[in-house]
Amino acid sequence: MDGFLFDPDHQMTRREFLKLTGLGALSLFMMPGFSQLDFSPPSSQSGSPDMPIGRVLENRVTLYDSPTFSGKFIKMYWRDLLLPITDITIGDDKPSYNRVWYQMNHEGYVHSGSVQPVKLNLNPVLQRIPEKGQLAEVTVPYTDAIWNPKFPTSVAYRFYYSTTHWIVDVKQDDQGKFWYLIPDDQFPFSYFVDATHMRPITAEEISPLSSDIPMEEKRLEIRLNDQVVVAFEGDIPVFMTRVATGARFSEGDFRTPPGRYITNRKRPSRHMADGGLAAPKTYDLPGVPWVCYLTRSGISFHGTYWHNDFGKPRSHGCINCLSTAARWIYRWTTPVVPVDSIYWREDNGTVVDVFYE
Repeated sequence: MDGFLFDPDHQMTRREFLKLTGLGALSLFMMPGFSQLDFSPPSSQSGSPDMPIGRVLENRVTLYDSPTFSGKFIKMYWRDLLLPITDITIGDDKPSYNRVWYQMNHEGYVHSGSVQPVKLNLNPVLQRIPEKGQLAEVTVPYTDAIWNPKFPTSVAYRFYYSTTHWIVDVKQDDQGKFWYLIPDDQFPFSYFVDATHMRPITAEEISPLSSDIPMEEKRLEIRLNDQVVVAFEGDIPVFMTRVATGARFSEGDFRTPPGRYITNRKRPSRHMADGGLAAPKTYDLPGVPWVCYLTRSGISFHGTYWHNDFGKPRSHGCINCLSTAARWIYRWTTPVVPVDSIYWREDNGTVVDVFYE
């Protein structure tokens, strides 16, 4: 089971909880990139490297000679550069909420918050698409979504590892290459993506977790001070993951509001965009995976591919999770969503308590 699991026979004290949420437990420090992802080497048939791959997430990231921001400058990396992650280590006390550093290509160290661990796995092509479409995820570091296969440089978006999208058709170009047609769920456009870069998601992969537990026995806590989500079955904590909740920015206060909510609306994929995309400080994020809404305004749990810096507030209100953690929450909470449903709503859902301690 993905995520950090508790021993159900052990009643956790507050002291133990604080240790687990980032004040000294190595297992939780590892969570920003590795404890919730399976990094066994990809099969040789995929042509993948033997090491985990790191994708640089920011326009410029500094490489240091040691795992600390006070280390000696070596060079700059740029957005979407791909390099092997050759070691993982714990740095000094800054930042205290995330002390994980990655050694990149044996060259030096980068803070983990600026690097997304990814894989490179190619997939067989579906020859027929179900009538209602096929949910799929990107299994390579990134793939360019283009307007027309006849013009492969006509890039509309770049889709990133772990994002999810709906396939509605498959086409073969004049060179014999297969492309999936993917409609945008936010704008009236469609794109073509290399079919080998997308892996169809089966019903079993998103089947409900702990389905034998009554709905009223399940509950989630979002602990804003600690920046963690804890799942309970009755009084027993069964899952915990670090998150990044809403923050206060110069352009406004987007802190996640305390209160009691339910997860009664879900989407397995959503193109999240804010306002006019040409304006400053907006976001445009296609394929956000495993969305569980809490409010009508759109605050939700969801997977995250644009940062790897969990443990401090930094969102516009949503609860940013690792994509594997977001999928766990999507499966564990109610309602249960059929695999062919783009959007699902019911009157009831799993209770979510959001609070400061």
